[in-house]
Amino acid sequence: MSQKYKTRGIILKGSSLKENDRLVTVLTADCGVIRAVAPGAKKHKSSLRGRTQLFVVNDLLIIKGKSLDKLIQADTIYTYPGLSKDLGKLASAQYLAELSLFLAVDSQPQPELYELLNEHLRRIENTQKNESIYPYLAQAVFHLIAIAGLSPQVFNCCLTQKNIAPDLAAVGTTVGFSFEGGGIIDLAAFQTARQRNREDRSEDLEARYNNRLPKIDDRLGAIELAILQQLNLHSLPKGEFFSSENTNLALEVAWIRVEKILREYIQFYTGRTIRSANLVDNLYVEF
Repeated sequence: MSQKYKTRGIILKGSSLKENDRLVTVLTADCGVIRAVAPGAKKHKSSLRGRTQLFVVNDLLIIKGKSLDKLIQADTIYTYPGLSKDLGKLASAQYLAELSLFLAVDSQPQPELYELLNEHLRRIENTQKNESIYPYLAQAVFHLIAIAGLSPQVFNCCLTQKNIAPDLAAVGTTVGFSFEGGGIIDLAAFQTARQRNREDRSEDLEARYNNRLPKIDDRLGAIELAILQQLNLHSLPKGEFFSSENTNLALEVAWIRVEKILREYIQFYTGRTIRSANLVDNLYVEF
């Protein structure tokens, strides 16, 4: 006898299968990632047609299969109408969906990931027309990778473990960021360590390898460091936190850089490219 089960999930990916069927990838809280065939979902009169589109949240009835499960019933709970009306919001949602699938585990409960993704999709859906999308993306990425145990170290130097506070009066770069090292690096400490390694004439190759410094992949200014250190909060950092001397343009550039650093950081660790992010860049970046 076929085993049936019920779950609630959000459609994150879909593709055609045979003439009338659709293959969907669903993120659920209690069953993790599910890949299932939706029979006849491409037919115009099928009840599954609209319910198997991207970002639709359904209560699902599924039959367990040997290789692929079969979706036989879907009752829609929410459809995120605001995403489908704006190409930029839709691309941003696809970005987060792609990242979530990178981080998810098949057939394992993912309640935090499921709830967090839906929360950030709602935030993006509710952004105003002239509002920058990058703060929402940066914080969403940070929150998602944090629950996966991959969040970078943003308060203490990866080399010295000493706290680094942003000096908003400083000009230029203040800290380095290393993907390999796992977060921020005090540039002065890095230079000191590099000089010490150059002077080390030890023939102990193992010791020299263990003292090898991680590559610095980018350099951050004080505004960017301040943003990174507040992304773990529930809501976005308030503009009043930053110096009044910083213009809106400077903040926008800082948010864009922070999002890209986090994107490249997670791509470094997953070995996979978030393709939807390119569309977001093409839509929003103007400088």
